[in-house]
Amino acid sequence: MSGNLDRRAVVADLLRDRGGLMVVSGLGSPSYDVMAAGDHDLNYYLWAAMGSAMTVGLGLATAQPTRPVVVITGDGEALMGFGALATIALRRPPNLSLVILDNGHFGETGMQPSHTGQGLELDRVAAACGFPTVDLVTERQGVEPLRRRIHAMAGLNLAVVKITAENLPRALPPRDAVHVKNRFRQALGFSPA
Repeated sequence: MSGNLDRRAVVADLLRDRGGLMVVSGLGSPSYDVMAAGDHDLNYYLWAAMGSAMTVGLGLATAQPTRPVVVITGDGEALMGFGALATIALRRPPNLSLVILDNGHFGETGMQPSHTGQGLELDRVAAACGFPTVDLVTERQGVEPLRRRIHAMAGLNLAVVKITAENLPRALPPRDAVHVKNRFRQALGFSPA
């Protein structure tokens, strides 16, 4: 089921005072939300990669173990990359946080009800997979403790944030995947590839 939290306000709160936080945003609305909070060289926007945000986050967390990584994605993408939850729980990178913006709908394809809109609880699935910290955020006061945990790299964690089911105006991030990759690499001190 969807919730009543404003997705843009939640994402803006999570990314406040972000420092060197690396952000992977899922396809569609999560990328628009991250962009609306402010474009940044350490934002890795995914285009045409449905279901891949969590595994990209795992790869970054593994490659950059001293830096915090947050994946901000939606319930539809999390459902498509379901197997990633089990793999991430087994690998347990201590610097990785997954934030699933759950509106109970497939927003990018016409707002059809998703599995979570019909009762599937992703927080319980993550707990069953073995995530050491799992939160269900349904109230605004739950966002700040989540933000602190993400920035402190307080261990692998996943939060399902229940947001309002609505299509907001798009804040389009750069769509040139090579440009996004190269500026991300440069922000980490690597040359473009």
